[in-house]
Amino acid sequence: MKSAADQAQRISRKMSYLLRHSTAFIDGHGWAQIGAIVEEVRKSYPDFTEAMLREIVAADEKGRYSIDASGLRIRANQGHSVPVDVELKRAEPPEVLYHGTASRFLSSIMAEGLTGRTRLYVHLSTTAEAARKVGARHGKPVALQIDTSKMARDGYDFFLSENHIWLTKAVPAGYITIL
Repeated sequence: MKSAADQAQRISRKMSYLLRHSTAFIDGHGWAQIGAIVEEVRKSYPDFTEAMLREIVAADEKGRYSIDASGLRIRANQGHSVPVDVELKRAEPPEVLYHGTASRFLSSIMAEGLTGRTRLYVHLSTTAEAARKVGARHGKPVALQIDTSKMARDGYDFFLSENHIWLTKAVPAGYITIL
């Protein structure tokens, strides 16, 4: 039998998918009606409730979700594969940021740089340790150091999401150092 924590993790993944990749639920700013998300998740998890959704949002260590001031809508803070404007604020990045990946992707990254691939933005972390954790989800982890101060001087834009993930459209290979 699956634990409650396992089920909450599976439900969070389902919510994440709906809020990042499903145009059937989100508007042009990434917002979805909480009731509609609860109904959709119930198709797979019949006991799911709005209270459970709110618990998942509150307990999410990465702060993946935001609930609007009315308490009626929810959205993913970043990671979208469909065009949405989550009203990111342009920000001046620190001198360096980090990107986590798996070692098997290094030759491609060093040839082509980093692109959002299926996402709208490249996600960057403030520490190499956090980046390695991300990379570990995909294989043998590697942290890449990004010279964000030089990128910013060269005209690249950076954004800081609600949950403090740094985002940019792309990172050319010349700004990347393998740690």
